[in-house]
Amino acid sequence: MAPAELSISRRKTALPAVAIALIAGTLAAAAKSPAAIALLAAAPLAALLLWYAFASPVHWPLLFCAAAILLPPLPIAIGGGEAHPSLLVAAAGLLAGLARLRQWRIRSDALNASLFALIAAFSLSLGFAALYSGWAVAGASAARLLLLALGVYVYFFASQGPGRSSLRHAGQTARRLFWIASAAALFACIDFFFQLPAPAGFGAQFIWLDTGVFRRAQGLFYDAGALGNFCAFFLAMSVASLTGRNLLPRPAAAFGLVVFLAALLLSFSRAALGAAAISCLALAALEPKIWAKRRLLLAVAAPALATAVAFLLLRPDLASTYLARLDFGSASATPERFFSGRLETWRVLARFMAAHPWQTLLGVGYKTLPYSRHLGSPLIADNMCLSTLLETGVFGLAALLAACAAILAASLRAARLAAEPRGPHSPQPLGSFFGRWMFCFWIGEMFQMLLGDVLTFWRVLPACFWVLAQVSNANASSGDSPHRSVW
Repeated sequence: MAPAELSISRRKTALPAVAIALIAGTLAAAAKSPAAIALLAAAPLAALLLWYAFASPVHWPLLFCAAAILLPPLPIAIGGGEAHPSLLVAAAGLLAGLARLRQWRIRSDALNASLFALIAAFSLSLGFAALYSGWAVAGASAARLLLLALGVYVYFFASQGPGRSSLRHAGQTARRLFWIASAAALFACIDFFFQLPAPAGFGAQFIWLDTGVFRRAQGLFYDAGALGNFCAFFLAMSVASLTGRNLLPRPAAAFGLVVFLAALLLSFSRAALGAAAISCLALAALEPKIWAKRRLLLAVAAPALATAVAFLLLRPDLASTYLARLDFGSASATPERFFSGRLETWRVLARFMAAHPWQTLLGVGYKTLPYSRHLGSPLIADNMCLSTLLETGVFGLAALLAACAAILAASLRAARLAAEPRGPHSPQPLGSFFGRWMFCFWIGEMFQMLLGDVLTFWRVLPACFWVLAQVSNANASSGDSPHRSVW
C-alpha cells in the first residue's frame, strides 16, 4: 500500500475513534447526573427522528401519534400540566407544513368549516378567561387550546396538506398505529397488575377494595379516563375489522379486542366502557346483516367473553366492585354516588348560569372552571356540553354540536362507499372501513361527552383526527363530497 493511501486509511480509522472518545468524554463529564447522560444519549436519535418527521411529511402523523401514545411526560410544567416529548415532533410537523405551503389545498366543505368554527369560538373565549380569571389562568387555557388545535392540525395536514397520502398507504399506517396502540394498552394492563409507579403529575385515581387500595390502570396517560377513551377508540377499530371489510387480519383484530377491552376494564372508566358498547351497537345498526351471520357474531363474542371471564377469575374483588357500580338500580336509590358526585356539580353550574345569563351567553373562558375561583371554587364539570356552554358560551356549544354533526355526516357518507371487487385493500373498501370506524366511535364519543371532557384527552385526539382525515380523503376521491378548493 502506498504511503499516501496508508495515511488516508489511518485517518479514516481514526475518525470513529475520535468521535467515540469525544462522546465518552462528554458522558464522563456528566457522569454525576444520570438525567444528563440519558438526555445526551437520546439527543442524536431524537434529532434524527425530528429531521425525518420534517423531511417526510407523509410519515409525520404516525410519528406524532406514536410519540403521543408511547412516551411519558417530561418533568417540566407547561399550561398547568407536564410538557410532553411529542410536542417536539409536533413542532417538526408545523415547520413541515409551513415549508410546504404550496402543497396545501384547503377545501370548502361543512366538516372544514365546523372545525374552523370550533377553534375560533374557543379562541375568542380566551379574552373572557383573562377578564374573569386573570392572565395566568388565561395563558394556561391558551396552552390547552393549542393542544386541542394540534389534533385539528393533524386532520388538515393529512387530508389537505403535505401529509396527504393514498388510501392504500393510509391502510398501512393504520395497521402500524394499531400495533403501537396495542403496545400501550398491554403496558396499561401490566401497569395495573404490578402497580408500577406513575410518572410525576399523573392523576391520583384509586379503587378501594377489601383486599387493598389500587391505582386504576392509566398506562402512559395522565388519567384513567384518557386510557379508557383511547381503548374505546381502538376497540371500535378491532370490532369493525372482525365484522368485515378487514383492515386487520382476523387474529390480529381478535387480539386487539382482548387487549383493549382488558385495559378498558382495568381503567375502571364506566363512561368509556359505555362509549365502547354504544360504538358496537352503532356498528350493528349501521350494517345489521353482519350480525345475522353466526360466524361473524362468534368472532366478536368469543374474545369479548373470554376477556370478561378472565377478568372475573383473575380479579374477582375488582369485578364485583365493577358490577356493583354498573347496577342501574342504585341510580335511583343513591344517585349522587352512582354518578360519582357529578349531580351536585351540575346543580352548582346550573345555579350560576341562571344567575348570570350574560356570562352564560358569552362564556367565562375556555378551560377555566377547574383552575379558577370565578364560581367560588374550582369545579370539574364532567360534562363537555355543560362546560363548553359555560366556558365558551352559546357560540362555542353551537360550534361543538355542528362539528359533531359534520363528523357523523362525513363518516356515514364514507361508510356507505360501495366496495369494488378488487380485494379488501382497494381504495373504496378502505374508505368505507375508515368511515365505519369513525362513525361508530364518534357516536360513543358523544355519549362520553355527557360524563367527561373528552377534548382534553389531547394525546388521543391526533390518532382520532388522522382517521377523520382518511374519511375526508375517501369522500373527496369518490366524488361523493361536493367541495371546491379555496387555497
